[in-house]
Parts: sequence; C-alpha cells; structure tokens
Amino acid sequence: MAASCARTLTKVGLSFLESPAARRSGAFSYLLGNVGAHGSRRAYGTGGAGFRSKLLSGVRQGGGRVLGCAFLLGGGLGLYQTVKLSVQQHLAEEERKVSEAPGGSLQLTLYQYKTCPFCSKVRAFLDYHGLPYEIVEVNPVMRKEIKWSTYRKVPILMVDGEVQLNDSSVIISSLKTYLVNKKKSMSDILRCYPEMKSVNDRGKEVIEYNNKYWLMLSEGETVAVYPQKEMQKEEMKWRQWADDWLVHLISPNVYRTTNEALASFDYIVREGKFGTFEGFFAKYVGAAAMFVISKRLKSRHNLQDDVREDLYKAVNDWVAAIGKNRKFMGGDQPNLADLSVFGVLRVMDGLQAFDDMMANTKVKYWYRRMESATLNHEGLNAKPYKH
Repeated sequence: MAASCARTLTKVGLSFLESPAARRSGAFSYLLGNVGAHGSRRAYGTGGAGFRSKLLSGVRQGGGRVLGCAFLLGGGLGLYQTVKLSVQQHLAEEERKVSEAPGGSLQLTLYQYKTCPFCSKVRAFLDYHGLPYEIVEVNPVMRKEIKWSTYRKVPILMVDGEVQLNDSSVIISSLKTYLVNKKKSMSDILRCYPEMKSVNDRGKEVIEYNNKYWLMLSEGETVAVYPQKEMQKEEMKWRQWADDWLVHLISPNVYRTTNEALASFDYIVREGKFGTFEGFFAKYVGAAAMFVISKRLKSRHNLQDDVREDLYKAVNDWVAAIGKNRKFMGGDQPNLADLSVFGVLRVMDGLQAFDDMMANTKVKYWYRRMESATLNHEGLNAKPYKH
C-alpha cells in the first residue's frame, strides 16, 4: 500500500536535506536529539505521548527539519520495513502451491509488493481459482528483483517463464480468458491487450490498456460466462470502479490521523522484531511521512474531511449494487468484480480502518464469504462453462 511512495519519498527527502535551509537547520541533529526512551506497547496503543506529540506537532506545523527526515528515513526505511514485515507474517500463507491446476499446467510466478492492492487483486484471483503460483517479493526501493523487466511496476506475472503479463486487470482478464478456453495460448491472448503509451499532464510516459476489462471470448463463450448481457457490463463497470476509485481510499484511511498512523506502525514494529534503531524510525518517522502523504492524497482525490465517510459510502454502494438476492455480484459464485473489490479491501485487514469499515458498513457478510471462497479455492469446484 505504502510501497509505491517509498522511492518518491526518498528522492524528496534527499533533495530537501541537500537544500541550504535544511543544512542550516541541522535536520539530523534536531531529530536524533529528541530521541527518548519508550516502553513497549500493544498494537494500537497510545503510549509515548511526550515524544510523539513533539514529532507530530512539528509535522502539523510544516516543520521543515522533521519533514525532511520523515521523507528520507520514513519513506526509505519505514515503508520498506512495512512490506518486509508483512511478507514475513504471511509468507507461509501466500507462497503456497495448489497441487492441481484446473485442467492446465501453467507455471506462474508473481512479482509483487505484499501490501499493494493491485497485487492483492491478482492473488485473490489465483487463490479462488486454485491456480498454483510462486511469489517473488520485490524490494520497493531498489526493485532489483525485476531489473530484467523494462516494465517497472508490479504486479508482473510470468507464465511458463516466457510470457510476461503486466497490469493487474490485464493479468486477471488474460487468465480468465485462458480458463474459459484453454485451446488459446497465453501468447495469443496477450496480443489482444496491446499497450497504449501516452504522456500524462506531468510529462511522464504512461502505459494503458484500453480493453483490459474485456475477456477475449467468442460469442458462444461469452454467453456461457455471462448468461445475461447486463452481467458483463456490470462486472466491467465495478472492476474499473475498484481501480479508479476504491483503491485511492486505502492510504488516506490507513493513515487518516497521527494516532492511526502511529498505531499502524506500532503494530508493524512490535511484530517485526526490529532493532532499536530500525524500530524507532520505522514507527515514528515512517508514520510521520505517511501521515503527510495521506493528506496530499486526500486533496488530490477530493475526499471529505473525514475520509472514513468516503470509504463507508464506497463500500455501501458496492453492497447495494450486489443487492439482497445475490451472495456475490456474480450470483452464487464470485465474478471478477467480486475478486477485485475483495483484493483491494483485504490490504487493510488488521488495521483500524478495516475494523471501522466492518463495524460501520454492510460489507461484513459479503467479505467473509469472499474470504472463505478464496481460502478454500472454491473456483476449482465451479460449474464448467458449456459453449
């Protein structure tokens, strides 16, 4: 979730600390001079108020010395440790292999950041369908694990060590197309999703896939997958909604307040067996950096003063779209929209934002059904498509 900010934070911090103002202020000596002893606390605790209030009051007031160190050290170290710990906690769960793939023998390797919502979407799809895969966790700062790729984002899925799939929605659409008709090769399917390169308003080249929510099916196959025409349009609409809207609500909610930012990093440090130095910066400086970033994201996406309200509304809109007469948007079985929304929301699990969402929206029962469906690979037992 925070991994994509790490490289930017590090660059911003370095540029700030190299400025004349930062050199005059003695940013490092200021921060390290305020290091105080702090006892251990349980997750979501509120201890250490003295030092915490000094650090975070500096953040609120725009204190340059604190922010410079926050961006550099919190972005480069704290956020990397976030991903590192999350991998350690869930390695056994996520790096599993399912003994039998459904009628195929694809060898899949997923390059990912564990806490990235887009990577979580892909894992939800793979787990639900019982597809065997291996995980390579990518260092979010150096990214040496994908140095062989000209495409520098994650997720990346390698198929049989030869075919490279980029973009979470392209990965999901391509694999679903293959599962419907295994006579098609992954190389042939991938050709149906051409890259569209353009330059955004910041002068940066971006790659997009205009048809990434489409499955490449014949008319008969389409009818088999979507017995009712509106089912296909509905699925595509909500898959795009998950990418274009829901995903942008995650970071502002996880780091909504200074207390929540610290609570999140407190849990990470307590469970991560960090050294004293690493633990200090991962918690306090990382939390400060992400608190600032979350406010920028809130403004960029025009969120309400209390970003929880945007999250609650989005989730309740999703549940309302499913309706009272369906277990999932796909009916009795999850469809690609179900898997995408679940994958995005899942990255908050274990944090206060997730608990609040479950307590204050109507999403709980759907979420638990999705959790069970992916954990038990229920897609393996889904009715075969007849076309």
